[in-house]
Amino acid sequence: MGAVNGTEPLRVEIGGIDVEVPEGASLLAAVRAAGAELPALCSDDRLSPAGSCRTCLVRADGRIVAACVTPAAPGVRVETDTDDLRQLRRDTVELITSALPSRALTEDNPSELAQVCRSLGLGPETAQGTGGRGEDVSHPYVHLDRDLCIACGRCVRMCAEVQGTFALTLTGRGADTVVAPGTGGPWAESDCVACGGCVDTCPTGAISEPGPGRGLTSAHRPAATRTTCGYCGVGCSLDVVTSDGEVRAVLPARDGPVNQGHACVKGRFAHGYLTSPERLTRPLLRRDGRLEPVGWDEALGRVARGMRAAVAAGGADAVAAISSARATNEENYLVQKFLRVVIGTNNVDNCSRLCHSPSAAGLTASFGLSGGTDSFDDVERADCLLVVGANPVEAHPVVGARLMRRVLRGAKLVVADPRAVGLALHADVHLRPRPGTNVALFHGLAHVLLAEGLADEGFLRERVTGLPELTELLEDYPPDRVAAITEVPAADLIAAARLYGRALRPAIVYGLGVTEHLHGTDGVRSLANLAILRGAVGTDRGYGVNPLRGQNNVQGASDMGALPDLLPGYGKVTDPAARARVEAAWGVRVPERPGLRIPDMFAAARAGALRALWVIGEDVCATDPDANQVARALEACPLVVCNEVFLSETARRADVVLPVASWLEKDGTFVNFDRRFQRVRPAVSPPGEARSDFDVVRALADVMGVDLGCPTPADALAECARVTPVFAGLSHDRLDREGDVPWPCPDPDHPGEAKLYKERFATPDGRAHLTAAPYLPPGEQPDDDYPLVLVTGRRWAHYNSGSMTRRGGNLALDPIDFLDLHPDDALRYGVRDGAQLTVESRHGEARLVARVSEQTAPGQVFCSFHFPASGVNRLTSDHADTVTSCPEYKVTAVRVGAP
Repeated sequence: MGAVNGTEPLRVEIGGIDVEVPEGASLLAAVRAAGAELPALCSDDRLSPAGSCRTCLVRADGRIVAACVTPAAPGVRVETDTDDLRQLRRDTVELITSALPSRALTEDNPSELAQVCRSLGLGPETAQGTGGRGEDVSHPYVHLDRDLCIACGRCVRMCAEVQGTFALTLTGRGADTVVAPGTGGPWAESDCVACGGCVDTCPTGAISEPGPGRGLTSAHRPAATRTTCGYCGVGCSLDVVTSDGEVRAVLPARDGPVNQGHACVKGRFAHGYLTSPERLTRPLLRRDGRLEPVGWDEALGRVARGMRAAVAAGGADAVAAISSARATNEENYLVQKFLRVVIGTNNVDNCSRLCHSPSAAGLTASFGLSGGTDSFDDVERADCLLVVGANPVEAHPVVGARLMRRVLRGAKLVVADPRAVGLALHADVHLRPRPGTNVALFHGLAHVLLAEGLADEGFLRERVTGLPELTELLEDYPPDRVAAITEVPAADLIAAARLYGRALRPAIVYGLGVTEHLHGTDGVRSLANLAILRGAVGTDRGYGVNPLRGQNNVQGASDMGALPDLLPGYGKVTDPAARARVEAAWGVRVPERPGLRIPDMFAAARAGALRALWVIGEDVCATDPDANQVARALEACPLVVCNEVFLSETARRADVVLPVASWLEKDGTFVNFDRRFQRVRPAVSPPGEARSDFDVVRALADVMGVDLGCPTPADALAECARVTPVFAGLSHDRLDREGDVPWPCPDPDHPGEAKLYKERFATPDGRAHLTAAPYLPPGEQPDDDYPLVLVTGRRWAHYNSGSMTRRGGNLALDPIDFLDLHPDDALRYGVRDGAQLTVESRHGEARLVARVSEQTAPGQVFCSFHFPASGVNRLTSDHADTVTSCPEYKVTAVRVGAP
């Protein structure tokens, strides 16, 4: 065995067996490496050691010690299996269990404590406690049975060290010590974010998941299906335990490469939608103004006739499809192939248009490829984190927790976000720019980097272009002028630039607060300037620029070519060589003219030019901007087809609704935010007659007389690998054998490039490109009629339009849509906390409930878009990024008033 984690291993003798463990390992780790088992009721290898239960006693060089808190030392000799040690451990466990009620040790109890007792020959009679400390069952996902608590502290450490929420504590003294929410009161009213970590680590079942998942933890579980979470783009590995065809529990995989045994409330618990009575189980066809159940043959026949009629009336470009960032890579690949092969148009797009299309455009222009530059494992090693326009604690909780851990261990943190939430509360410097001023903010930071000699001159000279132009531009962005534009104090701007500029290994992580602007692509490129100036891309001097993807497969949907101007692997439809690759595989000509983007599709429908629109897994009436205009487009289009899990606001306006499988019912792959291809496997079957999107696309092509090939998802990825050089080394078989693989991956023996640009950038000249884009104001400005600036975003308990998370226990955690506003604004406009409000913009109105706090700055308000009935996206405008058409969700002028 060689060096472990860059250090020489230690050799330890365990019961006569020599083992090697990394420096810093405990004797408990060494014992387990030797294949021996010890009870360790206060220990979890994800947590710091506590040594409180004394059940892991061993003899080390003659001394009896607790193995979990005793570091391994070179040459130490450890005994674990002598009679006296076994009796000591048995006595310790017997003492612990003596205060518990008998139900703690029943024969069918799967808890760690019960299993330890059985291994030591201790039966239910050992538990002599009378109980009476009571339960807390107020929370939908986490129940507390105080009588089973042994005060080991694992749950408290899990909440603090892994999740970073600090919601739990131990209260009481002596034998009365018990876990409790740190705020006092019921669990449901605490700061708990329901990550499930306390459930997973509890050794006794004192903290458990109610219902069929009770007693299951990430360490003790029956056989399960390994899959990848279908909520946000983090890509958590999950183990799905099923029984009689239904999900019993969803548990975080202890060896998950991204989540490392952790999860969030959505991936861990929000699977109740699977059995919702509102699931669509049969196709629906509109007749006489009503949607009625029909068979698949009739539904697909209607779609095929409608698409043929659209082509006959307006040509191939009269048909369009909005593919899905919720669907698998293979489904997205098949959708774009259907449009290009069956219909003969490039009119295909996906919801990355509405969130991260500026990332694709900006990162490609700066570096050459559309993904983040580094793996998250590397980002987590940074000594300075610049987190911009993102609230990962709520929107990407597992990433947020890992970043929090890094900060708690000493990394410097700069947060640039208008709101004081999440990581911003722990930042060394919190920059609160006025919404819409990102480009000026980033230029101000770059100005300081150059002015104070914090740029990497060698890197700029050898690997970068555009420095003279940027240097000239930055003369107009000194800290004082930037402060006037952004309302960020000049001293804070300088302090932030120095933290980032003086770090040895800085990293940038950003979100939709950068992209969803009129000048979002300029924002991404200006942010990338900072990493380029520091030489922190493609080197060992930093970890680049990394976008947090919103939906589970936003990256993959674009990777697969579900875009109007790009083919799989980002070949341009205008590039003859890129077209030739797919034409050779598909056997048809591919149109060379780019198709319609999503906003253009709606405009064409309103104008009568688009006559058939296929919407796959997106509730565009709830999530797209200027929702009133979206609804008018659907009403004007002669044929609207929806693939959906539930009857969404969009599906209600469709002519044909096709019931489809959810992510727990699908086979394929996703690509997460740091470019990892990850396997998705079906844990249960879809209900009724619902089918996967993959099967629906193939079936429709068959009805239209075209064989798309790719009979299975594995075949679809294999075909994509043949026509796409950057994915050539990927396959289902390989992912099943090896686990996650990042792209680019040019051949089956290539490990994939987790860190990009180590030798050259992927731009035509091989250099990183600085941009000198001037600051331009946002599309909307507040005025006397609309004096407040609305920012929209996500909250921790829900996901997008809430179609899945509102059909389960998450609704109890976050039951209504709030409008957050500052106390000064509440006073100015006579708004009481908890009052019903009408929010009006120049485009529409919404109904929300006021929540007064200092999370938002004066003059700004914030709300989510998780409750379609509130009508939030009736407020947002049709202003969009000038390069990519990404909507300006982050700046809308509004006013508030009584309902």
